[in-house]
Amino acid sequence: MSRGREFDGERVLEAAMEAFWARGYASTSAQDLVDCTGLGRSSLYNAFAGKHQLYELALRRYLERNTESDIALLEEPGPVKERIRELMLGVVDAELGDPGRRGCLAVNAAIELAGKDEAVTATVRRIFARVEEALTVALERGQREGEVTRERSASALARFVLNAIYGLRVIGKTATDRRHLVEVVEATVAAL
Repeated sequence: MSRGREFDGERVLEAAMEAFWARGYASTSAQDLVDCTGLGRSSLYNAFAGKHQLYELALRRYLERNTESDIALLEEPGPVKERIRELMLGVVDAELGDPGRRGCLAVNAAIELAGKDEAVTATVRRIFARVEEALTVALERGQREGEVTRERSASALARFVLNAIYGLRVIGKTATDRRHLVEVVEATVAAL
């Protein structure tokens, strides 16, 4: 009779996600994954079929943990511009509050592997599309309620906001002055 898994798969996946987030895919070695998960190399590879599959699962975990909470914020009642401002200020605070300045795992994956790795490209595309869809729905609501301009389509505005959010993620990796990032937030919201 074979023995079942003797480890917490969720904890292992969370640890691997943190390692990839801190180091990136290429710079995270098999030994790094062994060290952070506490699993032996053979157990790790038997459970997850390799580093690449573990990375894909980590990206999906990131979607579940981080992206879905952002989407939930956009779906809350209240003025749409305030929801978007709150979301963007959350990005600013997350970036400046992270001593490792890891940025966004999805953005990092896009920069490192998108266009070179089909599976990662597809996963990142799904993450970005999910946020864009939630922004579009929120902005359509804002347009119906007269809060958001109708000069552009909600989907075009959503892509504009999405670019600002991911731009904050990149700039936030090196920024030292919160005021500069908040100015981006305010300019973006004002343009809506």
